[in-house]
Amino acid sequence: MNGDAWRTVPILSGRHVTLRPLDRADRAGLVSAFAGLERLFATVVPTESTIDGWYDAIETQQAAGRALPFTVLDAEGRISGTTRFMRMNVAHARVEIGGTLYATRVQRTGVNTDAKRLLLTHAFDTLGCQCVQLRTNWHNRASRAAIERLGARMDGVLRGHMITGEGEVRDSVVYSILAHEWPQVRRNLDYLLERPR
Repeated sequence: MNGDAWRTVPILSGRHVTLRPLDRADRAGLVSAFAGLERLFATVVPTESTIDGWYDAIETQQAAGRALPFTVLDAEGRISGTTRFMRMNVAHARVEIGGTLYATRVQRTGVNTDAKRLLLTHAFDTLGCQCVQLRTNWHNRASRAAIERLGARMDGVLRGHMITGEGEVRDSVVYSILAHEWPQVRRNLDYLLERPR
């Protein structure tokens, strides 16, 4: 297992996206990309007034070796969102893909599928993970459908798992992909990326 890779945010390039290290210089671009998303149900979205605290929290997680955050650029190089490896555990060779938010203009395009293909490839082939998790709010049906479409399997529901910033008690649905499942999931993602839209 490559220990340095667990501390370094790589640049990952695919057909529809480039994932590069999250930077404070992306602030204005991310606020613009997130505009309108604050109305999303069951999702906490950074705004002009909260994004600095959001950066602070992510940077603390990264310094502790628990996160690798990315800015998502679309095929034209525009800032289109963010995603990250989180809850990273080197000893158990597991990570979670989460904190994913995309601008409305790139939703239901190849961006998410391509980004997940890149992240999963890095997790399994470079980090040597034995398990990659994804979690979402029980009530976020669109997110659940997107995760299931990737080929992840539902592990279960953590009832009363967390209290959100809005005071909601959230049930979290946990999905995972195991290393031995990765070749089949990769074939599925490649098929989805090659389909005409």
